[in-house]
Amino acid sequence: MDLKITTLAGEDAGKVKLSQEIFGLDPREDILQRVVRWQLAKKQQGTHKAKGRAEIARTGAKMYKQKGTGRARHHSARAPQFRGGGKAHGPVVRSHEHDLPKKVRALGLKHALSAKAKASNLIVIDDLKLTEAKTKALIANFAKLGLTNALMIGGAELDVNFKRAAANIPNIDVLPIQGINVYDILRRGTLVLSKAAVEALEERFK
Repeated sequence: MDLKITTLAGEDAGKVKLSQEIFGLDPREDILQRVVRWQLAKKQQGTHKAKGRAEIARTGAKMYKQKGTGRARHHSARAPQFRGGGKAHGPVVRSHEHDLPKKVRALGLKHALSAKAKASNLIVIDDLKLTEAKTKALIANFAKLGLTNALMIGGAELDVNFKRAAANIPNIDVLPIQGINVYDILRRGTLVLSKAAVEALEERFK
């Protein structure tokens, strides 16, 4: 699969041949859903907490005598049915992580890349570099390329000027190639890869 390479200024910079095994698959929603669910579960803090009856600071005395009152038998005021009592089966601090095989994670990334390529939402730029960290200049470049909602993936090292200039632009994310992931690819409209990022991906999936 051949794709045109452009510069940040929107000029033609040749062509790149993309691997069919990475960018030419027929996207499977079930695999993408599994990987996104795994990512979001891993991201959850799991710090939600409610006090159970064992953690409530209330008297341990029996509320009233067992027999002769005509009322139900109760022992502790800490029981969940009473105001100020503990929560029954409340949330506890825990990890929401679950396992996902490495092969499925790798396949998910390939399918996410293929989905963008198939929808013509993939752009390859020769280099994500700026001489000055000027947001206004970068917005003008993005306007030429028609980018309003995009994920930009650079090489192993991001250009500091480019990263700073893009930081203030809404709906634009910038990541090094090590940070590429299925969730961020799918949540943005367009995927922009640098030439170095394409090479790194093809090397990774050899």
